[in-house]
Amino acid sequence: MPATDPYVVTLAPHVHAYVQPDGGWCLNNAGFLGDASESLLVDTTATERRALLLREAVLAAGLPLPRTVVNTHHHGDHTYGNGVFRPEARIVGHENCRSEQLDAGHQLHLLWPQTDFGRVEITPPDLTYRDRMTVYAGGTEVRLLHPGPAHTTGDSIVHLPEHGVVFTGDLVFQGGTPFLPMGSLSGSLRALDLLRSLDAERVVPGHGPVTDPGAFDATERYLRWVAELAAEGHAKGESPLETARRAEPGEFGTWRESERLVANLHRAYAELDGLPEGHPLDPMAVFGDMAAMNGGVPVACHA
Repeated sequence: MPATDPYVVTLAPHVHAYVQPDGGWCLNNAGFLGDASESLLVDTTATERRALLLREAVLAAGLPLPRTVVNTHHHGDHTYGNGVFRPEARIVGHENCRSEQLDAGHQLHLLWPQTDFGRVEITPPDLTYRDRMTVYAGGTEVRLLHPGPAHTTGDSIVHLPEHGVVFTGDLVFQGGTPFLPMGSLSGSLRALDLLRSLDAERVVPGHGPVTDPGAFDATERYLRWVAELAAEGHAKGESPLETARRAEPGEFGTWRESERLVANLHRAYAELDGLPEGHPLDPMAVFGDMAAMNGGVPVACHA
């Protein structure tokens, strides 16, 4: 099997992570669980073709098609495939996930017009919650927790307490660089504290291989490094791009999507300016600076 093919990791009886290597732009993770009578899916994929492969993986695991799809946040790589699972499934997510998904529309098509996304119907959550929500699938308790603004303003953590498993969504990128421009730096640090409090042993990040709680510490080190860089650059009157270009990444230099540093500095600068967490940033400025960090080449969707 080619190293780029999706693969399934069994985390507990009837609980699976669906991993899409190498976890770069548009290559997210999903998950599914349940029993012979009912299943639940955590996130979908960026393209119709990949969503159909995910659908086949659920059936291959001996589970029925999901009656519930939980979206950890609104980004298209996690939600574009929602329509493949309708009408059987109800889509569940935070109330901000619904509004953000409707506002974003076919945003990935605008960012990557050359990508073949297939047939994509914007299918936002039709069942939403505000703080916490518990659902059951095949007898398994599934807790949804909203950490506040972090990766986006509509994130959901999916916790399976009886199995010691947590699906973090894009609060964690294992081996990849966090991405904060639609959320909050300070909120992301708070989200890590919430994740630690769950005492989960198996951690399914939004992108990258299944990992353990050590990923929370690595993510925190990165976020605190960004905060220090931002404080220094902001005090000097440097732009986020100037600050990013002089940064020495150290242990983070091997992480994928290093160009996201400048996007994260845009968010950190906004918070230093006193703007509310999750306050909208100019996407053209953010993605333009990432392209500049990437040698003038726009970031590419790998789906």
